[in-house]
Amino acid sequence: MKQARAKHKLCRRLGYCVWNSPKCPSVKRPYPAGLQGKNAKRKKLSTFAEMMQEKQKLKAHYSLTERQLRATFLKAKRGEGRTNEKMMRMIEMRLDAVVYHSGIAPTIFAAKQYVSHRHIRVDGRVVDRGSYLLKPGQVISINAEKSPTVAENAKAVNATVPAYFDVDKEALKVTLTREPMLEEIPVQVNAMRVVEYYAR
Repeated sequence: MKQARAKHKLCRRLGYCVWNSPKCPSVKRPYPAGLQGKNAKRKKLSTFAEMMQEKQKLKAHYSLTERQLRATFLKAKRGEGRTNEKMMRMIEMRLDAVVYHSGIAPTIFAAKQYVSHRHIRVDGRVVDRGSYLLKPGQVISINAEKSPTVAENAKAVNATVPAYFDVDKEALKVTLTREPMLEEIPVQVNAMRVVEYYAR
């Protein structure tokens, strides 16, 4: 329980849940923790504080480490195209993110566990790296015979699935049909602010 509260500490500060969870403490208490939390007015953030907050939101939503996010930014800024769009696309096409946002797992934490415990296959082959980058056309699946509990849980997840996924819940298969567009990615983050943070 203590660990769950710690995960949602940022949500309390923001006033909404980073993962849109109905069980998040911020749903009942959409204000910062502490004695003055309920009556405290939200301060206008400085530019740096705003950039930092957006970075924290992005890290939290996908459960990324600082090292992982910085490395993704550095890859995204190479070559042509807008860095913020490329960065978000790369993060959203990670295997753990696909398992989460396609509705196979109820949370990003469950998605990471499914992958690391070898319950997830990519094109029929077991992949246990959450950072594995999928390409359009690839199919992720769960072997119901080898992972019956995970398969049962996956079918019970009720989620709004982005248009770039083709989901077959009965067969427990998800196809990444194309690369996502920035505005389609279901995360409340100003990606440009994150880019500005790392580009300082």
